[in-house]
Amino acid sequence: MNGKLDVDEDVMDDSIIANRKAAAVMKTVSSKLSEVVALLGWDCYDNIAVEIGGTSVYEINGAGTKWAPVKGTRKYNKDAFIVIKNLDRNPTVSSQPNPDLKKDHET
Repeated sequence: MNGKLDVDEDVMDDSIIANRKAAAVMKTVSSKLSEVVALLGWDCYDNIAVEIGGTSVYEINGAGTKWAPVKGTRKYNKDAFIVIKNLDRNPTVSSQPNPDLKKDHET
């Protein structure tokens, strides 16, 4: 054999290939996440929340079938997305009235 493989010849077990692909994807996702956290200036000790967006919750009580699910059933849409929030850097500030606006009526 001169280094050529037949079409039906396997060199590696499929599970090894699948594990390597999964590890490569995870490494890519985690490295991208680390880059984004560094870009935003977040600290590794910040309180981070990971949530899922693009979902819907059924508010009408159905029979529990595919077309009429039970009330409270969550459906994950095909275009669902992940939201990463830094709870330590999210100040809650109440809205303030605009002082430049004139009142229509005196109280």
